[in-house]
Amino acid sequence: MSLLILLVFLMHTSQWHRWELIDRLDRIAYDVRLRLTMPETPDDRIVIVAIDEKSLAQQGRWPWPRDRMARLLDQLVDHYGVALVAFDVVFAEPEETSALALLDELGANPAENDPQLQARYQQLRDRFDHDATFVESLHGRNVVLGMFFTGKNESGGSQTAGALPAPMFPHGSFTGRRVPVPSGDGYAANFAALQAKGFATGHLMALPDIDGLVRRVPMLYEYRGDYYESLSMAVARNVLDARGVTPGFTDAGLEWLELGGHPVPVDARASALIPFIGRRGSFPYVSATDVINGNAPAAVLEGRIALVGATAAGLLDLRATPVQADYPGVEVHANMIAGILDATIKSNPPHTRGAEFLLVLAAGLLMALLLPVLSPVWAGTMTLLLLGAVISVNLLAWQGGDFVFPLAASVLTVLALFLFNMWYAYFFETRRKRKLAGLFGEYIPPELVKEMSENPESFSLESQNRELTVLFSDVRDFTSISEGLGAGELSQLMDAYLGAMTRVIYDHRGTVDKYIGDAIMAFWGAPIHDQDHARNAVYGALAMASQVRVLSKEFRQRGWPELHIGMGINTADMNVGNMGSQFRHAYTVLGDGVNLASRLEGLTKNYGVAIIVSRATRDAVPTLAYRELDRVRVKGRHEPVSIYEPLGPLDEVDDKTRDELELHREALKLYRTRNWELAELQFLNLGKRSPQRFLYKLYIERINHFHDNPPPADWDGVHTHLEK
Repeated sequence: MSLLILLVFLMHTSQWHRWELIDRLDRIAYDVRLRLTMPETPDDRIVIVAIDEKSLAQQGRWPWPRDRMARLLDQLVDHYGVALVAFDVVFAEPEETSALALLDELGANPAENDPQLQARYQQLRDRFDHDATFVESLHGRNVVLGMFFTGKNESGGSQTAGALPAPMFPHGSFTGRRVPVPSGDGYAANFAALQAKGFATGHLMALPDIDGLVRRVPMLYEYRGDYYESLSMAVARNVLDARGVTPGFTDAGLEWLELGGHPVPVDARASALIPFIGRRGSFPYVSATDVINGNAPAAVLEGRIALVGATAAGLLDLRATPVQADYPGVEVHANMIAGILDATIKSNPPHTRGAEFLLVLAAGLLMALLLPVLSPVWAGTMTLLLLGAVISVNLLAWQGGDFVFPLAASVLTVLALFLFNMWYAYFFETRRKRKLAGLFGEYIPPELVKEMSENPESFSLESQNRELTVLFSDVRDFTSISEGLGAGELSQLMDAYLGAMTRVIYDHRGTVDKYIGDAIMAFWGAPIHDQDHARNAVYGALAMASQVRVLSKEFRQRGWPELHIGMGINTADMNVGNMGSQFRHAYTVLGDGVNLASRLEGLTKNYGVAIIVSRATRDAVPTLAYRELDRVRVKGRHEPVSIYEPLGPLDEVDDKTRDELELHREALKLYRTRNWELAELQFLNLGKRSPQRFLYKLYIERINHFHDNPPPADWDGVHTHLEK
């Protein structure tokens, strides 16, 4: 089966059968590489003279009168001193104006043969002959005109307009060689008088790929056996002072076109990949109306190449490209010109397919031979290494050698063979997965069991040391509650309470360790690794407290007593695993950090709060607001710990609570520096603001005690609790 998968990709790379999906992925991979490696550095050698919305608003709708185009050209050359002007527009037909038609009609009337009248007629005709004005403006200037080719129309015929320029390669230039360049059945060139004045003319064609994106420009376009150069090549030839273009052939066919010592790499269809340097605006833009009115910045235009083209959305010269969905066609030409001048056009010669075939063959055979004998971990490692090598070689060719090697087939070969081997191995691993999931199913919710079954190698029952967060909860005055209820009602109450609390813990990805009467012990971070174990634990505790309030309302309606619980939470390194004796095992956590969480739960009644968390837990969950309760030394522990009450998300705490927390921090500072009078006053004020809060009364009692019994000189503000 592995060899069959390899054969599929070898068929593609050998050109025996092309798979469109692989070609589509190759285009996507090309676009990603292009966007990631674009220099994104503006190029000010080429300036876009934009026929934009502003120009249309001030100069009128397009096309503009030819005398206005002459004015634009005169301004660019004479006023701004540009080095070359190229038009990404076509002037296929002479301009027709009603004034000129009327003058011609009057001038042709035999009754109007008066010499003076004829002289006046000629003056007026020269004035209104905008075409002649435009043609004359090209005289002696470096101006490159544009043209384009068309296919057959709906009736199967072809249309022509204007006069074709001299071809770059006339009919018969490639006799005996196969040059399968794009061809047209018709054309739209410039009217004859204008064409005769242009320095050169280049076609404006681009070749969209099957997905509609423009990635390449044909350097040559064929019409009836003649080959015409692109606008970008015509401009570059002028800049490089190259009179002609030399084709570069190898055994595989045409691979480059050389002009002025600058080879332009082309593909089998004589098309060059567009070397985009960035998104729209990588070249300076100047509004055409500002040039006509003399308001354009001179420093931007002087000595530059000026490309005149449409960028207004209504003029429909926006192209979908890998860089941007609405990329101006004139800026495509600018990128091509810059790429020719800088020799940054990437090469995609025919022999890259042979290299791709060999790469797919080598990678496929390596995977097919080694994967069946490797463990899943090593198989994954080898796959990643091989993928990294394939991609690295590809990027090295892209960046270092300016070669575009296909990527999708080799990557898909590696991935497909890996996935097949993993799928095949799945059937042999199913029993072990089910066994492991069955063992852990005793301790964790079904949702986490499902996650574990997908990757059983990552989990173990063996004891290990890991940072976890543990929670203890206990129902306050449970003895009184149990004495006031019958056995049946007490059982129903506990079922409802423990069921609701367990669901909350499960919803927050916790593991219920055990029930101890009315108490619950749970932990987060095992058996499934959870980077947010502390956060899930604290948010789970807040949800448990909220759920208890909901339950209490239901219990009151049933005539049962309300519930109040206390919870202690600590984050620390703990020992977790399947522990016990030969008679009984349990997946549980042990360690000093577990004991501390239990002690913190016991302290909740001392401070009149529902939840107490340690400093470690608070630091691990900075998105919550906390009230510092105390610095304590609990029974069985010498090291003191700061304890806090979580209040809720920071962005949900109101201004009144924020003010109270700030006053409380100041009161604690006064207390710990033995400033008893001010500390007492501060806690009294806080007690007036929140008379229901037991914490302030607690500190007032301590201060009163210290008035009569001052603490020792080395007192560090820590309160020692002797009971559990």
